[in-house]
Amino acid sequence: MDEKINILMIAIDSLRADHLSCYGYHHPTSPRIDALAEDGVLFDNFFCPSIPAQPSFTTLYTGQHPITHGIVAEGGKALLEKTAPFFVQMLLQSGYTTCAVDYLQRERPWFVRGYEYYINPGVRSTFAHGVPCEELNRRAIPWIQAHTKEPFFMFLHYWDLRHPLTPPERYRKLFYQGANPTDPENRSMDNYWKHPLGAEARDTWLRTPEGLITDADYVTALYDQEIKHLDDGVGEVLDALDEAGIAERTLVVFVSDHGESLTDHGIFFEHHGLYDSTIRVPMIARLPGRFPKGVKQPGLFQMQDIAPTLLEATGITVPPAMDGQSLWQLLTGEKTGGGLRQVVSAECSWQAKWSLRTEEHKLILAREPDFYGNPSRELYDLTADPSEEKNIAEEKPDVADSMEAELEGWISERLKAQDKDEDPLRKEGLTLGATLASQT
Repeated sequence: MDEKINILMIAIDSLRADHLSCYGYHHPTSPRIDALAEDGVLFDNFFCPSIPAQPSFTTLYTGQHPITHGIVAEGGKALLEKTAPFFVQMLLQSGYTTCAVDYLQRERPWFVRGYEYYINPGVRSTFAHGVPCEELNRRAIPWIQAHTKEPFFMFLHYWDLRHPLTPPERYRKLFYQGANPTDPENRSMDNYWKHPLGAEARDTWLRTPEGLITDADYVTALYDQEIKHLDDGVGEVLDALDEAGIAERTLVVFVSDHGESLTDHGIFFEHHGLYDSTIRVPMIARLPGRFPKGVKQPGLFQMQDIAPTLLEATGITVPPAMDGQSLWQLLTGEKTGGGLRQVVSAECSWQAKWSLRTEEHKLILAREPDFYGNPSRELYDLTADPSEEKNIAEEKPDVADSMEAELEGWISERLKAQDKDEDPLRKEGLTLGATLASQT
């Protein structure tokens, strides 16, 4: 490309794709994000290869699957190798001014790599997740306005969807259709109160002045209200690009690190489990004049594809150490189709599990028992059962056996290629869930 484009990456922590209107949600939670999709390209089946945030964002930055970069757990023992590719460093070295408005550097040191500017609005707080999108925008927008004359990369990371869910009062009447969130006759939260995580939440953020929240739909409504809150925040930043006169030469990438289970599968308000509610995330990209408008890409794609895409977009050679494949020609319309035959995801913080997902089936394979009491092997028919409610592993043992062999073979081959022989999930163990497992 002759003229360097700007890149604005908007990352929403804990945003599941299916609660955005542009992904088919029944509530109008996201008009500004919907408009972004209408002006660009939406990936309908985009998956994070690991949960929660630390391994997922490490994949985003390195273009490597977690089995390659080794970061599979939140707060695990593994450290990112200094030789691992990091696309922000490459942008900086090629003349980009780089800035993050984020808090991840508090958790792992490599998240500052390549940033000339690192703005952490939560630095004064012990609880960074409590900083709302307005605070981030108050830092991000002036920075954008001050750097319109140079090519820049900005990483803007919102975390309003992390609990406690406290949307501003102006959103509090949206989306909830129940009569009384504290109705003592409502039993939809009972199983949560029996869980150690629920016992803690019961005494903190799941109370109102009227009493204990008993209706799980009310908490889901809080989540949706926060999406609408964030949608307005995202719109404010997009308006700032227009007002600065740089929207036409700014590639906007909108993505999430992982989704959130609200009540799905008996997992309340957490990102545990390798179900689509947690690993299917939004991915939208817009570059006016270069990308066609209103395109939906239906194939399977994964987080490690983002780094090579941004490098190709800026004319930088993609290093062979990256696992992902550039999506640039799909975005520009030079190619059609595409996508992966299967995606592999892992979790190793609250639970230790691998998943293999195709368009038709999902296999989830546990390395250790989980504190929800799920079986060690789960198989779902995604065509007949897209919500993954009926485990058919015992009904279809041939399909489960075949997918398990394929998954184990993939893991073995990837480890062998790195001269490793120990499954990283077994090596790390449960960094967050071991204590809870002992309480259930």
